[in-house]
Amino acid sequence: MSEVSTGEVRVVYRKYGGGLHWNHAGRLLGEDEHGVWVGCPAGTVARRGYRPPVTWVHAFVGLFPRDAWWTAVFYAAPHEMEIYCDVTSVPRWHGDEVSMVDLDLDVIRFRDGRLHLDDEDEFAEHQVRYSYPNDVIGQAERSAAWLMDAVGRASGPFGGAHTPWLSLIT
Repeated sequence: MSEVSTGEVRVVYRKYGGGLHWNHAGRLLGEDEHGVWVGCPAGTVARRGYRPPVTWVHAFVGLFPRDAWWTAVFYAAPHEMEIYCDVTSVPRWHGDEVSMVDLDLDVIRFRDGRLHLDDEDEFAEHQVRYSYPNDVIGQAERSAAWLMDAVGRASGPFGGAHTPWLSLIT
């Protein structure tokens, strides 16, 4: 665990084609072998596109790997979800902003241990609506399969690597 400057960063998810999706501020916590960690304390305000702001009740840390097609959020208890992974394009840093394209598929591990692959229907619908290229479809499917395995086995960053980072904001 290597802490770095704790400056504010912008986290920006977009949909394929460039439309703004979830976006919010966070605090840069540091990085390790898994990627860059961003903290969001309870009370963080976010927006889904340009909709009215929402305030998140529970603290969480986000993990943005350097070369993988996913991002992950690790929630503080008592949130019902423990881990929420978005299948995305590779996160890209531009100064104090990290951005990626949300490719619909989500892998969720609930606090009670259930594992769920979400939004397969949205992924199928958006392949047609946004004309996802075949390589994007294949990469998204491979990433979702990898996440289902890794999150399910609690391996790599999903085996507790988030705990010291989460302790910095809770």
